[in-house]
Amino acid sequence: MNLFFAKKEKTTPKDAIINLRETLSMLEKREAHIQSKINVESKIARENATTNKRAAIAALKRKKLYEVQRDKMSGTRMTIEAQAMSIEAANVNLETLKAMQVGAKAMKQIHAGMDANTVDETLDQIREQMDINNEISDAISQPQLFGAEMDEDELAAELEELEQEELDKQLLASGTVPVSLPKSPLRNTPLSGGPLQNAPLPAGPLRNAPLPAGPPRKAPAPVEVEDEDDELAELRESMGMPAM
Repeated sequence: MNLFFAKKEKTTPKDAIINLRETLSMLEKREAHIQSKINVESKIARENATTNKRAAIAALKRKKLYEVQRDKMSGTRMTIEAQAMSIEAANVNLETLKAMQVGAKAMKQIHAGMDANTVDETLDQIREQMDINNEISDAISQPQLFGAEMDEDELAAELEELEQEELDKQLLASGTVPVSLPKSPLRNTPLSGGPLQNAPLPAGPLRNAPLPAGPPRKAPAPVEVEDEDDELAELRESMGMPAM
């Protein structure tokens, strides 16, 4: 009973293709064998064409029979080849479909905890954190003096004094009288031959006291203002400072 009702093993596409390929190999060998017989009969008919016509005709008849078998076998081989190619194409389609199904299941699992709203919320959170980070970076990058107030006018005046001192040093080193004198309590004291020669002395106990005797002083030579202005402009230009 088991022999008649035994379950047949399921044939896979791979097994079917292998079986068809083996059948094709057998048919090709059989066809080559028949072709060799056709060649033999053709040779016999050619050799007996003039000497033994009955043998030549018999050989031609056998040749025709072999040719019929060869043609049928060739058609069978073409049919099996077409079937094998169809099974291979169907198997490729099946494997492709299986791969696509696996990919669809994977995408379904991935999208199980993700939707458009979740993506929008995540992007909003990212943008918010980026804005906060930019604000923090801007706040940190701004210079802080921590309570120290700077007066721009005072700094400009101090810089101008430093520039004047440097100019005076350069002029003294070159043997030229500086144009502007440094500030001192006697800055407005009249000089010989200058515009403040007739200015009154400051009030004090020594206002009417006679000056001590001494050797007569020689009046200094008048300063050429134009030459000093030219030298001062050249010195400022050499030091890379703007002209006054």
